[in-house]
Amino acid sequence: MRITILGVLSMLVVFNVAIGLLWTPIWWFLLLSVTLLIFGLYDAFQSKHAILKNFPLIGRVRWTVEGLRPYIQQYIIETDTGGAPISRMFRSIVYQRAKNSRETIPFGTQLDTYKEGYEWIGHSLSAREVEEMDENPRITVGGPHCKQPYEASVLNISAMSFGSLSKNAVLALNKGAQKGGFYHNTGEGGLTPYHLKHGGDIVWQIGTGYFGCRTKDGGFDPDVFKEKAQLDNVKMIEIKLSQGAKPGHGGILPAYKNTPEIAEIRGVEPGTQVDSPPRHKAFSTPSEMIDFITELRELSGYKPVGIKLALGRKSEFIAMCKAMVEKGVTPDFITVDGGEGGTGAAPLEYTNSIGFPLREALAFVDDCLTGFDLRKKVKIIASGKIITAFQLAKNLSLGADLCNSARGMMLALGCVQSLSCNTNKCPTGVATQDPRLARGLNVEDKFERVYRFHRKTIHALMDILSSTGHVKTSELNRTHIFRRVDQCHVARYDEIFPLVKTGSFLTDEVPERFKLHLKEANAESFMPCSLLAEIEKETKDVS
Repeated sequence: MRITILGVLSMLVVFNVAIGLLWTPIWWFLLLSVTLLIFGLYDAFQSKHAILKNFPLIGRVRWTVEGLRPYIQQYIIETDTGGAPISRMFRSIVYQRAKNSRETIPFGTQLDTYKEGYEWIGHSLSAREVEEMDENPRITVGGPHCKQPYEASVLNISAMSFGSLSKNAVLALNKGAQKGGFYHNTGEGGLTPYHLKHGGDIVWQIGTGYFGCRTKDGGFDPDVFKEKAQLDNVKMIEIKLSQGAKPGHGGILPAYKNTPEIAEIRGVEPGTQVDSPPRHKAFSTPSEMIDFITELRELSGYKPVGIKLALGRKSEFIAMCKAMVEKGVTPDFITVDGGEGGTGAAPLEYTNSIGFPLREALAFVDDCLTGFDLRKKVKIIASGKIITAFQLAKNLSLGADLCNSARGMMLALGCVQSLSCNTNKCPTGVATQDPRLARGLNVEDKFERVYRFHRKTIHALMDILSSTGHVKTSELNRTHIFRRVDQCHVARYDEIFPLVKTGSFLTDEVPERFKLHLKEANAESFMPCSLLAEIEKETKDVS
């Protein structure tokens, strides 16, 4: 085939020359034919790509089509209910709300209501007028040791660092948060001037790299932390233990995104890939973690301090709860991140196959805090693929007090789900450090879109709540959400995720499904106590 293709290209050049002798305008086409022949010869004699060697020039068509495939699929083939990780239907509702466009749909649902996994909320004949509802519901975050509690919205901007997002994206998000009265989580990349410029409420996330409060050797610097944590804009502090995009891995900042400005903010070398450590240096046990929470609370002026984690080993979270009980100290909030991935760059296996999905993790955390009689002291924040008001309602029903959204806010900024967040080539200027692309994001236009998306989604949530006959989001619980388990069975969330009695983990009434994890958990170690010896003995016992 290689010889045939080269032969045809050579004949094309000869034919072009012959015709050119008779009709001179054809000489211009000689440029094209010679160029094709040069490419064909190069492909035939290179040794890197087998397809190009065997099929010179023609093999390049494959790469072209492959490069166009995502765009053809998204803009031509994709259905309203298709598309991943976020379907066109959900992307469209964000755009419509952000742009203040019509957000109703005609002719009924496109979802298959008889498909396994379909979920809905039960309405009430005692439904209320939406005008009776609170247009801006707030949740107080701050336990018994907090002196500066924070009144948070039920929907906020999830953790996304400057570095993964562009400067203009951070500015637009923060200005939208300031206008709408909701908070903006910095992500682990540190507190930057762009988070502070417009005065939006900030949750400062402290990751394992301690960016923004970091010593030269990569440890925690309490003096630098204290100076920034006491700023008026900073309302809460979040210690990131792990994240849903890559649980147990630590954040990744690719070298091409690590500009001199970002490197200075983070305290690292510019132009290098920055891999955050997989665990903290400031503490190594659950008890030490509680001490670190106490330290940060004191340094910040007793603002709310919490932790963020993607659930891994159940016994490890129970170990944290045991440490809280033993120390008599709790975090003010716990952010539960779903293991289904987030906005950051992550290895395929981590995104697909590590960590508990949000719903299971959220229910477990709520149950543990209830079982240890800690639930009233700790607020739970759900974070993970929360786009619509119904998704808010589901997570609030399952145990969350409030929710964070990252991808929803990115879509409100204009993200088109081009899936190029990890390439520095984001076409909308959201997830890039290329100044030419970032300039395309107009802060004054996009902050309004972020504000409108938040406002209209909260309005939709309260509209749903009014239909259920409730007044407050705190009145939602697991009895309100239904799921089709199969063609013949429907179950409520409280049947799928059975509730536990308050304080039962401190007594002999521990539910069977928690007993092994409780036995494994130890406040002096994140690693569970090994029960392998007992298991081995049982499996080898043939008497």
